[in-house]
Amino acid sequence: MTDPIVAKIEANPKYHELRRKRNTFGWLLTIIMMVVYYGYIALIAFDKSFLAQPIGAGVTSLGIPIGMGVIIFTIVITGIYVRRANGEYDRLTAEILKEASK
Repeated sequence: MTDPIVAKIEANPKYHELRRKRNTFGWLLTIIMMVVYYGYIALIAFDKSFLAQPIGAGVTSLGIPIGMGVIIFTIVITGIYVRRANGEYDRLTAEILKEASK
């Protein structure tokens, strides 16, 4: 038993466009995040001396700001995705639902 509204939505070309755009963008951000995160982990594993370099005359090492950069980068790309989802993806979703309810 298939709901007729669901069938209309699945047949709508805008629905396929939405899925394609959302999946492509999601995978792109996922790959970028994995490169950043695993790059940092690789630095920890293979180049401890680089991360252990002190910054100036203090006790803080280079690894601390780089680690904070990874965290900030995560927040930034989450914001980028949310902004796009609340704009383009929500607009497409509203158009799809409007056309399906006719």
